Amino acid sequence: MQTIVQVSQLSKTYKSGFQALKQVDLDIYEGEILALLGPNGAGKTTLISTICGIVSASSGSVTVAGHDIVSGYRVTRQMIGLVPQELTLGSFDTVWNTVQFSRGLFGKKPDSAYLKQLLRDLSLYDKKDSQLMTLSGGMKRRVLIAKALSHEPRILFLDEPTAGVDVELRKDMWKLVRGLQESGVTIILTTHYIEEAEEIADRVGIISNGELILVDDKRRLMQEHGRKQLVLELKQPIQRLPESLDKYDLELSEQGSRLTYTFETHANRTGITALLQSLNEEGISMKDLKTSQSSLEDIFVNIVRTVV
Repeated sequence: MQTIVQVSQLSKTYKSGFQALKQVDLDIYEGEILALLGPNGAGKTTLISTICGIVSASSGSVTVAGHDIVSGYRVTRQMIGLVPQELTLGSFDTVWNTVQFSRGLFGKKPDSAYLKQLLRDLSLYDKKDSQLMTLSGGMKRRVLIAKALSHEPRILFLDEPTAGVDVELRKDMWKLVRGLQESGVTIILTTHYIEEAEEIADRVGIISNGELILVDDKRRLMQEHGRKQLVLELKQPIQRLPESLDKYDLELSEQGSRLTYTFETHANRTGITALLQSLNEEGISMKDLKTSQSSLEDIFVNIVRTVV
């Protein structure tokens, strides 16, 4: 895949002495959806703000489509759209004037047809003449996205795009993001909703304490770091596990009616067949069994806990 954004040894230390980024290396591929996960204060917003040219790096470099963000600022900024985390909108202007003005800021010629279609895609067209102060929080979030897309950028950064919106609107946003990707836009989003990354991202990056811990394909990440659990409901409760079952590292419920066996999803052998045979040899009978798999949230929590 072709790299459209390249971050090399990027660091940022504020005047207070706080080091928000520590030698971050990151390649972002054209046309992908990359989700950046991390606790509050991990450095997610600082990273995307630096790439967008809003925050100056202490060291390191960033290029966008081969152009340095410092020496080629005008070129790179025109290629980028940014939806900030905060609802930074005026009160008395209309939706239509806001997106028109944003397009003009980037030197783009007026294009009413494009802007009208953009507002339709965002379910904002019927609100185009409404003052911003009359809109709901979810609608204001859509206006921010419209502003970011008004100049037809190739790359879109979404900083907590669904913060504070309801579940239905969040799913609408996911649909919108997929549509943008299909049109060729590269999308980078930060999110606290890990199910959001699990739902729409191609790759996932995890940031903690200013360091990019890992970046990997979402499916591979879940396969290599994920675990599955086999839950066995017993016909008759047992008070303790026989010593012969110690090697399986089973968890016995307090009532003694359930056994939980955890195994790696990428292991060549799960050990389930041997476990079931051992249970049979010990005279432990089951009435039901089921499996569950680690979510991306489970993996994220485990990775961050290990690093911290």
